[in-house]
Amino acid sequence: MALGTILWVDDEIESLQSQKLFLENKGYVVQTLTNGFEAIDFVREQPVDVVLLDESMPGITGLETLAKIKEINQQVPVVLITKNETENLMDDAIGSQITDYLIKPVNPNQVLLSLKKIIDNKRLVAEKTTSAYQQQFRNLFMALNSNPDYNEWMDIYKRLVYWELEMEKSDSPEMYEVLQSQKNEANTEFYKFINKNYLNWMNSKTADAPVMSHNLLQFKVLPHVEKDIPVFFILIDNLRFDQWKAIQPLFAENFRILEEETFYSILPTATQYSRNAIFAGMLPVEIEKNYPQQWKNDDDDGGKNLFEEAFFQGQLKRLKKDNIKFSYTKVVNNQDGQQLVNNMHNLLANDLNIIIYNFVDMLSHARTEMEVLKELAGDEVSYRSITRSWFEHSPLNQALKKIAGKKVKLILATDHGSVRVKTPYKVIGDKQTTTNLRYKHGRNLNYEPKEVLAFRDPKQAGLPVPNVNSSYIFAKEDGFLCYPNNYNHYANYYKNSFQHGGVSLEEMIVPVVKMVSKGS
Repeated sequence: MALGTILWVDDEIESLQSQKLFLENKGYVVQTLTNGFEAIDFVREQPVDVVLLDESMPGITGLETLAKIKEINQQVPVVLITKNETENLMDDAIGSQITDYLIKPVNPNQVLLSLKKIIDNKRLVAEKTTSAYQQQFRNLFMALNSNPDYNEWMDIYKRLVYWELEMEKSDSPEMYEVLQSQKNEANTEFYKFINKNYLNWMNSKTADAPVMSHNLLQFKVLPHVEKDIPVFFILIDNLRFDQWKAIQPLFAENFRILEEETFYSILPTATQYSRNAIFAGMLPVEIEKNYPQQWKNDDDDGGKNLFEEAFFQGQLKRLKKDNIKFSYTKVVNNQDGQQLVNNMHNLLANDLNIIIYNFVDMLSHARTEMEVLKELAGDEVSYRSITRSWFEHSPLNQALKKIAGKKVKLILATDHGSVRVKTPYKVIGDKQTTTNLRYKHGRNLNYEPKEVLAFRDPKQAGLPVPNVNSSYIFAKEDGFLCYPNNYNHYANYYKNSFQHGGVSLEEMIVPVVKMVSKGS
């Protein structure tokens, strides 16, 4: 079977017969022509995998031929071959969307390498990725089974995300299945780890606990605030680490990434708990105690995240940093986004600018409810893709481009991630029991103990007690919690949706990334 059809256009094609023969022996079909006019007609009438195009030909130049070929078939890869090494020509060629550029005299291996990059790239990358993951599989397996601490768990999760992104380049369903199986095993072990250590972290007076929601700003943001260099703290709600990796290249166009770290979201991995904890610098039980009017439990009426700015002012006061001049902007719709773009230059006068962006969380909830979004974001790969597409065209990206050339620091983080749920677990509760799918609290919860993480005394876990004798339960791994009423309907309706609130690597280990402007 031929590796691909090559059209080689050169007015001295007779002198290249040995090269044509070399490529044919390697498995390529090579068609040769001597001028641009014939090449244009050929591409119009015949399928071609790559065009090798001489730049200097009588009648019509290579660049002119290239332009006509691209009008006929925008996607066909074109390799320009030329004696001319001037920078202007290279700029013109690249601007005209050539795929590669070779300087005469070319030797057969140069041409072969170029063709391999263009035609065989995906296959070669897939083979290399599969082989490399097979070698790493054992290392990951050993890491999972060597009683990892919270730092090692962050490293394991980053490595799993790395291989998940690498596997996108590979067309190997078998290896992807092996990776998913390893990820599932990792989440099983991670649940055991959280079950064993979480309450100790909540009650730790020592440094032997990870950076978590309630001390994120104290340790990862406020130390970077200094006079004359504005800090922009961007919190994108519900952004998983793999989604950050999907949008990272877009940030890298304008910002230099200095530190790419992770921290742990508190439980429940839900906005009203983790995000309020971030801005208050307190656990939810302390927020309720210090701000009884502002704190809202799940079953209370009213917005659950309306007082973050006031909570943050309180945190600054406690840390004796209330001389910091800060702004607080929350973007919940496109109009808010456009206002942010228009106001960006004014924010440069502040020491710290907090920008909360709600899109990814809205996407996650809308995906559960809307059939069209279930189709668009059916799995992790498409969920990453839709996140990247959103960010690329978002007002947030436009706003950040406005400060890209200024001397600024950027810290990007989130409040929690999400996980694709697949396994329904039955829970029975009274009327006061909450409706969340990944966690519930109530007085008379009935559940299978091995299926959930349970806190019978919520205060030990840093959580308020909404009603006397309330306890909290959290779904683990890919589980979700359903009531017996209409059980099959809800089990099918929510299966494969992205949810948050429970215990998984994807929900709890989330990004905090420090960047500076490339222009500064």
